[in-house]
Amino acid sequence: MTPQTTFDAGAEFDRQVHNLVEREYPAMAGMTPEQFRALVTPLRPVAVNAGKLACEPDAGRLPFLLVVQRQVVPIEQMMPRTTLHGKAKTGFVDHSFEPGSLERFVAIKEADLPDQPVYLLFDIERGEEFCGAIPNDAMETIGARERTLLTIEEGIAMTTQFPEVLVKNKCYSLGGSRCGDRRVPAIWISKNAPKLGWCWERNPHTWLGMASAAHRDSV
Repeated sequence: MTPQTTFDAGAEFDRQVHNLVEREYPAMAGMTPEQFRALVTPLRPVAVNAGKLACEPDAGRLPFLLVVQRQVVPIEQMMPRTTLHGKAKTGFVDHSFEPGSLERFVAIKEADLPDQPVYLLFDIERGEEFCGAIPNDAMETIGARERTLLTIEEGIAMTTQFPEVLVKNKCYSLGGSRCGDRRVPAIWISKNAPKLGWCWERNPHTWLGMASAAHRDSV
């Protein structure tokens, strides 16, 4: 999708749905494409009525994302459906997640996720301003701005729908999912593909920012 400041929200919603269908989300969810579309279509008016939002993928600003929760499609199946922009090599979950640990990375209380299998996330920022910052400090700053940190599923949605957002030296941490220790999930580039890994909450990286959004909504 080319960078722009205005866009057709309905057409963008339809594009995201079509993209998920093409990437076999219905099959992974145990649904037909028609059943999957019926699940997500009630969210379309929510996207259309959201008002004016920026759509500048190259600048790391997105209007909204259609997010599928892990109860519908497991994270381990979502990541292989991601790619870098214009590339074919599929994404993966890093082996640094010991067996069973990924399931323990759940949404923080402050995220207040909608109690729905699918929902919309609005006004997303890739967060490259936080490249080189200590993750704990970045998360505190985002909280002070009354913005919300992205979960793992939301980060995967961003990479899936706007692969051009994931570029060298502008990767993103996902502080909205934690497991009770010092690890912060993140998506970055490894072996020419998106990788879901983690970094320590007090270790800064010049190539890793902190993604955030304005709010979530559902029906």
